[in-house]
Amino acid sequence: MVDSKDLVLELGSRPPLTETIVLQRCVSYFRNVHSTAALEQAGCRVVNTFSCAWTCGNKLFGSLQLVRHNVPTPRTVLALSDGSALRSAEEMGYPVVLKPVVGSWGRLSALLKDGDAAKAVVEDREHMFPLYQVYYLQEFVDRPPRDIRSFVIGGETVAAIYRNSDGTDWRTNTARGGKAEACKVGKELDELSVKAAESVGGEIVGVDLMETSEGLMVHEVNNTTEFKNTVPATGVDIPGLVVDYLAAAQKR
Repeated sequence: MVDSKDLVLELGSRPPLTETIVLQRCVSYFRNVHSTAALEQAGCRVVNTFSCAWTCGNKLFGSLQLVRHNVPTPRTVLALSDGSALRSAEEMGYPVVLKPVVGSWGRLSALLKDGDAAKAVVEDREHMFPLYQVYYLQEFVDRPPRDIRSFVIGGETVAAIYRNSDGTDWRTNTARGGKAEACKVGKELDELSVKAAESVGGEIVGVDLMETSEGLMVHEVNNTTEFKNTVPATGVDIPGLVVDYLAAAQKR
């Protein structure tokens, strides 16, 4: 176990690690991608790779890969100014979801129900760090008050949960009070989860999906997904499966 906050890497030198495979578990996007890049340059195999982390850690980049690989995903619009963001929201039709391109646990995601709400949120964004002036807008999908988180390891969907809203928030993240419940891994869920993982080059990922009238839809792939709520809900030993996968990879 290595705490990323204690890790010091001199470029051009071997890292102070004895193993050749590194499981990247840092949930900080910026620490994750920078340490992964340095570790890969030093000759380590990192799971997941820099390319995967860079893509999954930015919602726009992840959506581009899903679209490129024909994975069903919500209608998404990129706008790069306050005016174009507001015009895009009007054209999409309210309600619209505005998300930061980098962020987790649903933080700073906003459900814009009308033009006044959109103007207020966008005005705030204009006074924040420039990254928040990259406007990533998605349609609000008509779905049950839950979503699905599936776990893909080495091209196999090993477990899945429903994340049920607690009724006080439109977001279903378990970090925000959403409740985990076991979800059966059927053919559609398995195939779509694996395809989504492959689209971002992910070996060990969590895939977030929504149920719609036209079938399942992927809205995000997570490269350092958490599983503390999934293991007790499903009984699947995800950490053990991860270790088995890495041990087998070490031998190859």
